[in-house]
Amino acid sequence: MGASAVRLLVAFALLASVAPARAQDIEPRSYSNAPVGVNFLIAGYVYTDGGLSFDPSLPIENAHLSTSNAVLAYARVLDVWGKSAKLDIVVPYTDLSGSADYAGLPLERKIDGFGNPSVRFSVNLYGAPALGLKDFAGYEQDVIVGASLRVTAPIGQYDEDRLVNISTNRWSFKPELGISKAVGPWTFEATTAVTLFTDNTDFYGATTRSQNPFYSFQGNAIYNFASGVWAAAGATYLVGGRTTIGGVLRNDLQQNWRVGALLAFPVNARNSVKVYASSGVSARTGNDFDAVGIAWQYRWGGGI
Repeated sequence: MGASAVRLLVAFALLASVAPARAQDIEPRSYSNAPVGVNFLIAGYVYTDGGLSFDPSLPIENAHLSTSNAVLAYARVLDVWGKSAKLDIVVPYTDLSGSADYAGLPLERKIDGFGNPSVRFSVNLYGAPALGLKDFAGYEQDVIVGASLRVTAPIGQYDEDRLVNISTNRWSFKPELGISKAVGPWTFEATTAVTLFTDNTDFYGATTRSQNPFYSFQGNAIYNFASGVWAAAGATYLVGGRTTIGGVLRNDLQQNWRVGALLAFPVNARNSVKVYASSGVSARTGNDFDAVGIAWQYRWGGGI
């Protein structure tokens, strides 16, 4: 391997470790109730920009990554043994550019393609029965306890001969528990989750990349206006994710705090718009980025 290839490997191979941290979304109302049979179609755009932190033993400076992400998602509210549940599918498309200085030499990489799609199944175990539209009109939330599992499939853009890819070429599984409490116009939420990964056996240089689990904790406060507009503010903490590449354990444990805010407002009975932003507060490795986005949601079915 030539000297230039070695520099690229060192400077950019770790960019793949940022992908799990970028999945550390702040997601309010994950366990809210909705009428059975309602469908949601969501189209959105998210822009992220920020610096990266690498293994402190490496001579890497001014590392920076920006992405433009288009997202298409579908969700449906289900009746599971009398409990309200939801199935959602998310497909992202990403344009990514990154740069860094390695030992004083500038390096740059640009790429675009589909990311790994994900499927999430959630069920409200307590406090949110499955209701049709007519009965749902009289429903008032108190305490909801829910659980979910998100599975991400490794079918996004990936080339084992390239150092930077949109996909990380492995499965991930994210079981989560959540609780939601309504107090007047306010709703307070807390969730805890673990994200597990299979190995990427086709990592650059014919090596294997494995990653320890991520543990995440999130809290949100939501205010519901009488007009149907709602606003949320939240924070999330992630720890873990240390990687092993080619049998060598890296010094890249992640310990990251993020905060975010969201504003959602109805356009009419079927359409609504959400705008949101989040920012890294502190980051031991990676995840030190800002994000802004907008999403359009269309709903139908369930008697609407």
